[in-house]
Amino acid sequence: MQQLPRLMVAPNGARRGKKDHSGLPVTDSEIVAEIVACANAGADGAHVHIRDADGKHEIDPGHYRAILDQLRDAVPDIYLQVTSESADRYSGAEQRDMMRALVPQHVSVAMREMVRTPADWSDAQDFYEWARASNVDVQHILYSPEEVRTFCGSLDAGRIPGNHHLIQLVQGSYANGSTGMRELSDYLREMVTENGHTFDWMLCSFGAEETDSLVAAARAGGKARVGFENSLWNKDGSLAPDNATRVREVDAAIRAATGA
Repeated sequence: MQQLPRLMVAPNGARRGKKDHSGLPVTDSEIVAEIVACANAGADGAHVHIRDADGKHEIDPGHYRAILDQLRDAVPDIYLQVTSESADRYSGAEQRDMMRALVPQHVSVAMREMVRTPADWSDAQDFYEWARASNVDVQHILYSPEEVRTFCGSLDAGRIPGNHHLIQLVQGSYANGSTGMRELSDYLREMVTENGHTFDWMLCSFGAEETDSLVAAARAGGKARVGFENSLWNKDGSLAPDNATRVREVDAAIRAATGA
């Protein structure tokens, strides 16, 4: 299992569009160009969302293969991760079918989307076991300290295989930005198991608090995900012109805070 990148860019996400920011990349050519610019600005990973002809979120395997081929040519040295996000458009079964068809090297998967009801655990466990056997690195998305606790309990129960796990912690929300977000320490306090599992974790954060939150994560030993999927704003509250600007600011802030 490859370790998570130090600084991953998420340039568009599933929900925002040009009406939210004219510089948000939507077409394949825009996405590739933005990720190249972000790699030059200091990102060593990219979280890749694709859009259909109408600009809507999709998870089509053929489309993913095409853009990943372009990105491997354009930025051969960075970590490329696809998303399986539902975005209220796909069922858990459709998400799993996409991943089995694509067999991505790296993919993010929300536990809450794999297990929407307790009855979903059988199919979810089959998927997690398939992913491990197929060398698909799953980064588990956990939206709250309570989800971290549930995830760790699932590890102890043997529902998710392996001893080392990639985690994406989510601080804040689309609806409220950084308002009401939980403390990072609340998430980390729950990241323990009875059976000695280890974690490589990353944080994403919404709103104008993004830079400070990602610096705090780096100081605590975590990685950072930055970009227009989560925040359009610089630390000073100004609207960032593009994702590369956000990457440069966060990269510089983390280096200043940690010396790395």
